[in-house]
Amino acid sequence: MIRVRTANAADIPAVGRVLGEAFVDDPVMSWMQPDVRRRELLFRTLARYAHGLDGCADVAEDDGGVVGASLWDAPGYRQTRWQALRSLPALIRALGTRLQYGNDLEKTFHESRPPGPFWYLAQVGAVPQGRGIGAALVRDRIDRIDGPAYLESSNEKNIPFYERFGFTVTGEIRLPRHGPTCWTMYRG
Repeated sequence: MIRVRTANAADIPAVGRVLGEAFVDDPVMSWMQPDVRRRELLFRTLARYAHGLDGCADVAEDDGGVVGASLWDAPGYRQTRWQALRSLPALIRALGTRLQYGNDLEKTFHESRPPGPFWYLAQVGAVPQGRGIGAALVRDRIDRIDGPAYLESSNEKNIPFYERFGFTVTGEIRLPRHGPTCWTMYRG
């Protein structure tokens, strides 16, 4: 049986592993870092320094093992300069010569976000997919938050998944450097 709980620092390796596997065929991840072997480090770094801090990361467990993870930012959250500096060595290892792609993604996404406070779903993924693990993660957090939520879907086939939770498509983003299209989604 799938059990969702708030993640802690000891879960970061499992979060990186699960999200790395879940995003193996993701168009944005394939554009930003084609080397799938580096993605686990990238997701560990994002979990440790960028998203899901202060009790806003969740893991799904099945038979005691982590099979899913989601990283959220609370309304008004911004990564501090110190967190950004501390994350830089790991980001360089994870992205290598593709570091500018990560910067482009972050800048483009940030410029497309709606005004006002909202919960931001940075990542959600599960391995294996198709068993309701991702849905359990999103539902659990949605049931606990107060106020609107926002995300960028990096894969068009995931739009119906998010629509089940009340998100609607509000726009499209075309990433620079011949990058893929993403869809902005908002839940009021």
